[in-house]
Amino acid sequence: MEFRKPVATDGPAVTGLIADCPPLDPNSAYCNLLQCSDFADSCVIAERDGRVVGWVSGYRPPAAPENFFVWQVAVSSAARGQRLASRMIDALLARPEQAGVTHLTTTITDDNRASWALFDGLARNWGAELEKTARFEREAHFAGAHATEWQARIGPLTPKGRHQQEDI
Repeated sequence: MEFRKPVATDGPAVTGLIADCPPLDPNSAYCNLLQCSDFADSCVIAERDGRVVGWVSGYRPPAAPENFFVWQVAVSSAARGQRLASRMIDALLARPEQAGVTHLTTTITDDNRASWALFDGLARNWGAELEKTARFEREAHFAGAHATEWQARIGPLTPKGRHQQEDI
């Protein structure tokens, strides 16, 4: 398994992987292309035998650059059960571009058990707290068309805690 920064030509493979991973919200192909090019420093591809089997996209919010926001995590059914998602997030946070990150954040709907398990596991392995608060509410932010997105915030992160998981 190889972890690497995406390039623009990875856009179609990322779009296909996300489509194969419900309940993920599909992005436009153009959005995925921009993530693979303009946001490559905050995204990671997992590739096996020349095939994209994992994807994590994220960014550091300009108003809170000490946070790393995980936008999307996708793992091919052929690569599940190998802790790939947590390994990709560890690889992202270990990059020099993420120096100074003290908290990992994301949003998750209540019913997304896989994502809650991932972020609970990261917090536990890093020895950090996970806080859960409503961020985008069904009625106020989605006009009833989407479930409430709960913010999961892990931290503070320490260099030692972030790298403990790699040794497991």
